[in-house]
Amino acid sequence: MLYRRRKLDLPRGELDTPVLFPVRNIGKRSSDNTPTYVGTIPEFSAAMINARSIRNRDPMWQRISNGVTLREEMDVPEDTIVFADSGGFDFANEEVDTTPAKTLDTQRQLDADILGTVDIPLSRENRAAENQRRIDQSIEYALKASDHHDGEGLLFASVHGYDPETIRNNIQYLEKNGEFDGYALGSMVPIRTDYKKVTKLILSARNATDKHLHVYGLGGLVYQPLLLYLGVDSFDSSAFIRSAGNRNYLIPGFGGEELRNIEELDRLPCPCPVCGQKALDEIREDRTALTQHNLWALATELRRFRYVAESSRDIEEYLDLRFSGNEVTKRAYETAKQQMRRLT
Repeated sequence: MLYRRRKLDLPRGELDTPVLFPVRNIGKRSSDNTPTYVGTIPEFSAAMINARSIRNRDPMWQRISNGVTLREEMDVPEDTIVFADSGGFDFANEEVDTTPAKTLDTQRQLDADILGTVDIPLSRENRAAENQRRIDQSIEYALKASDHHDGEGLLFASVHGYDPETIRNNIQYLEKNGEFDGYALGSMVPIRTDYKKVTKLILSARNATDKHLHVYGLGGLVYQPLLLYLGVDSFDSSAFIRSAGNRNYLIPGFGGEELRNIEELDRLPCPCPVCGQKALDEIREDRTALTQHNLWALATELRRFRYVAESSRDIEEYLDLRFSGNEVTKRAYETAKQQMRRLT
């Protein structure tokens, strides 16, 4: 097991890792549909934002340019830790409309604590030559960001690749030619159902550097224990929002269940502050409450893993049990375990 605990020294204080950054949709057309969680869920004193979306939202950007802070816009305390990615996921099907210098300027104006470099995600639909161009361009953007970075906040280089050798070589190249505080592995979401490939790529990144490793987009219930087991330091997720939009109730150890399939219960099985206070029918009609519960589910998953790992229990026995009820997640874990044992 590569699980580890560390601290990040950030402009707004220390952040214990491993940690989940809940995604905030601020700046997007869907608006900021994330309910209050900072100050109510101890694990979550941080947020992931899309710097490009905020800069392109003219009224919001004008307010920020005129002195309103990002955290005021988000209605969170000023000590909330913010990871501002470049908005690279938007470039999967759009032309890049920014530069490393412009993105850094945006991230600085947002007072971000962690800055992700401009990157262009890969796609299985692309030809190999096009994906290679995107990989090379993302490396070039990262090195330009390193040249422009003034040291305020941590700079994470975004890295892409669909084979372990590419991931390893890219990180090693960036280590030699730039100055980065960590690395963020992208293009994982489109291949998330290929657990064998994903775990190989993550292990390759983990073995290529001892610096902080973030994985974009895979912080949901299925992947979270796997990422922790593989030594990932942080991850982000919007699954709690998307699931609530589909009236999907997240249950640690089981995954998600559509509320329309739950008819006979008066109370849902989770003892979180939301489910402990509201009846099933109330939650069914209240998307905000469902979103808050889903966040608590992600926090519960993290707490359970930490407890097992730090109480000297056998983490693999726990994960054997954790994944036994679902064949998909069981196969994912077995793949990760086999790869891990080849390293020891």
